Amino acid sequence: MGKAIMVQGTASHVGKSILTAALCRILRQEGFSVAPFKSQNMALNSYVTPDGLEIGRAQALQAEACGIEPEVAMNPILLKPTGELSAQVVVMGKPLANMTAREYRDNYLDNAIPIVKQALDELLGRYDVVVMEGAGSPVELNLKDRDIVNMAAAKLAQAPVLMVGDIDRGGIFASLYGTVSLLPPDERDLVVGLIVNKFRGDLSLFTDGIKMLEDLTHKPVLGVIPYLFNLDLDEEDSVSLDNWHQTTPADINIAVLKLPRISNFTDFAPLACEAGVRLFYTTSFDEVLAADVVIIPGTKNTVADLVFLRETGLADALLIAARQGRKIIGICGGYQLLGHDILDPLGVETDMKAAVGLGLLPITTTFRPTKTTVRCQAISKLPFYSGSISGYEIHMGNSVVTGASAFEIEDDSTHLDGCINEAGTIWGTYIHGVFDNDEFRWALINSVREAKGFCPLPEGVRYRDHREAELDRLASHVRKHLDIDKIMQLTGLR
Repeated sequence: MGKAIMVQGTASHVGKSILTAALCRILRQEGFSVAPFKSQNMALNSYVTPDGLEIGRAQALQAEACGIEPEVAMNPILLKPTGELSAQVVVMGKPLANMTAREYRDNYLDNAIPIVKQALDELLGRYDVVVMEGAGSPVELNLKDRDIVNMAAAKLAQAPVLMVGDIDRGGIFASLYGTVSLLPPDERDLVVGLIVNKFRGDLSLFTDGIKMLEDLTHKPVLGVIPYLFNLDLDEEDSVSLDNWHQTTPADINIAVLKLPRISNFTDFAPLACEAGVRLFYTTSFDEVLAADVVIIPGTKNTVADLVFLRETGLADALLIAARQGRKIIGICGGYQLLGHDILDPLGVETDMKAAVGLGLLPITTTFRPTKTTVRCQAISKLPFYSGSISGYEIHMGNSVVTGASAFEIEDDSTHLDGCINEAGTIWGTYIHGVFDNDEFRWALINSVREAKGFCPLPEGVRYRDHREAELDRLASHVRKHLDIDKIMQLTGLR
């Protein structure tokens, strides 16, 4: 059986997912076969495995850091919020049902534990080491007796736990000392060290702080990791989008609508890598009208976000932008929003049986209980690019198109996907990851440049190479500031 180590944190967004990815890459560099694991993930960023199953996007990134394909055992339970009180429960890559938090806690959670254990055991049986990730905080005391993702998961693997705190948000002593102190003794014993993350400034000024933390918690501080600026890797939480609002105009300005229920916002990171492109997330009427390209992203509740667009005036901004001939792109739920009618006769997403969309593309979408999760290859039928692209689909609805299609899917039953308007300025697709395709992305950007009177650029960023370089940069940064030898000793790897 393989060894396990676990990264837990004092709160959400303290850097657990990224540090897990860093450890995955470092241990791979050390010559071990490595896999990530998160028993239960609540996220709207998801990914499709090669066998057509759905997992959290963070585990897909971590698998990439390990140099392996993602698989469903890495994230056996995925919760995708559909509203304030409910979520779609995805078990071993397939949707089970929509449940409220109470329904999930009271009626299903006991069933999840053997599923989690089987997935974890499977990975431990095939890899030298499994790097596990927790969620939120392990000491949410009112929820702790039903928590299957933090200490309960660590106990399943008898994994030593690294506890991470975020000094950038303040309160590092209270958060780390409080977390360790609130753990019962048997769980406190699993914590083998502390990590202070996102430090800014002179590290030498925190020497006393390290000693204070060690004296308070009786746990060693295994690293103080400086803030790593401009790291271009997937973030799991939409709170990270607040960092994307750049104000300096560029040759090409791309606005992504910051929908309340935005999903798979990682789709657009490749665009931001390119020279002369400013990509930002916004809910501003004026910024939408000033952008060269407006993207409507995926959403976990299409109708609810349609209501949001109308209530905020963003729907009007999109209609004005369309009349002005600006480029508008819809991905997945954003594609559905661009259509004429959105029908939900079985109440798959909402109690509303029908809604009128933005009317910018000739499509009608009907939600069905069966979820499409598949990787795909397609030929572009868009005017700026006629080559092949790859991506993946994750959607509950199916759309009937009465206009021109955007892509031709290449599979056993060749079919069409997406739609483009007659002017060629508005298009949508169900394909996630479309902008990961280098030639497609460059062609899109150059078509916008030429429309603005700029010269086209030669080939830009090779995105896969860029991600590999970023993972290596992350691993190098963490190596410098984390006691990797000690961690491998604690894990039994050395």
